[in-house]
Amino acid sequence: MADVPRDKGFWLRGARNNSLKTLTPIAGSRVYKVVMENLLIPTLKTERLTLRPPCAEDFEVYRDFFADEEASAAYGGPLPADKAWRVLATDIGHWALRGYGRWAMVEKDTDIMIGGCGLWWPEGYPRSELTWWIVPAARRKGYAKEASIAAIAFGYNQLGWSLVETHMNDDNDAARNLALSLGGKVIARELFPDGLTRDVFGLPPVEP
Repeated sequence: MADVPRDKGFWLRGARNNSLKTLTPIAGSRVYKVVMENLLIPTLKTERLTLRPPCAEDFEVYRDFFADEEASAAYGGPLPADKAWRVLATDIGHWALRGYGRWAMVEKDTDIMIGGCGLWWPEGYPRSELTWWIVPAARRKGYAKEASIAAIAFGYNQLGWSLVETHMNDDNDAARNLALSLGGKVIARELFPDGLTRDVFGLPPVEP
């Protein structure tokens, strides 16, 4: 197998000889686009943002965000590049496993990815979560709320959820204030698998 080019593309394992065959690189490839389309990840648009499916080209944004200790502190950071890549892979895979997940958040004016936002429910967690993250340069512009409103509407209108929820660490004042600004109310105090107890906010339906 030494002669097989390791181009980090799609791989097929031969049924008879167990050999690996590469198809085409992930980034921008036709195969990749077909796979992503079959995941049926919708694209949402707000006044200033496009919420689109995450993709391989987003890795640098993930890498830089999770390398920033201060910026990623509430999201398990800092993380080395290989673990940041796993976060991206998990974001894509969550759509396949759950039928919903986190979108890449892109500024319409610049076409630059500035973070992620969506609905999240990892295995073992007691509740679903509206979640978001934004790179430092794009903070304090109202993007998190704008994206969250679209994600909440998706949860109620497309997924048919009876309640969209979010939770955060007790010291995450920014996330708590955002939940309150979205009309959120504390509905429970829950112990999570990471050993932390958090307030859970129920979020009412909103019009995007």
